[in-house]
Amino acid sequence: MGRGKVELKRIENKINRQVTFAKRRNGLLKKAYELSVLCDAEVALILFSSRGKLYEFSSTSSMAKTLERYQRCSYGSPDSSQPVNENQSIYHEYLTLKARVDVLQRSQRNLLGEELEALTTKELEQLERQLENSLKQIRSKKTQFLLDQLAELQKSEQMLVESNNALRRKLEETNAESHQQQSWEAGGQTIPFNLIPAHSEGFFQPLGLNSTLQIGYNAVGANEINAAATAQNSNGFLPGWMI
Repeated sequence: MGRGKVELKRIENKINRQVTFAKRRNGLLKKAYELSVLCDAEVALILFSSRGKLYEFSSTSSMAKTLERYQRCSYGSPDSSQPVNENQSIYHEYLTLKARVDVLQRSQRNLLGEELEALTTKELEQLERQLENSLKQIRSKKTQFLLDQLAELQKSEQMLVESNNALRRKLEETNAESHQQQSWEAGGQTIPFNLIPAHSEGFFQPLGLNSTLQIGYNAVGANEINAAATAQNSNGFLPGWMI
């Protein structure tokens, strides 16, 4: 029974995709080696994984020599407008930048806790120190951010307290003015007054009753009038009256 046909599409399962990549990568490198030995061919193979890891094979002693030969064959024709040396310089710059990108990507994966199997103890300690320094900087930045936010909140609180006090004073002044205006409009109705207290009965002495006192001129006796006239002539004043 023959092997079934495999549909060529991206494998969604991450584990299955990594296993398939490892198997086919080894098979591809083996085929390149067999081709270089059986046919005496100069073979160079460059392979990057989905994580950016580099795999390469060269049938010669140096991959750079094979790439230089490729540059001469591809860009060293007479119709080329750029010289070979300039093309090689550009290509070397590309290789340098590519290697730098690979190092940065590998460092990023290590910081995320990936691909730590190939690291030595010294490299792991260095990675640990780097993570600790990063955590210190993050905590310091977070603390500074919280302090700045707290200062802004305190400033806002002070502004609200001052505004509240100003509104309270304004409300008290408005209430006082309103109360005063109502008092003036009400007039004397709102002005308190006290009645003059009546004198006590002991302040005045009751007059003695005189049964002979009569109202009117004719009621007064002739003898009393004559006595009063005599007293006026002798003393110059009437009894009980100051002249």
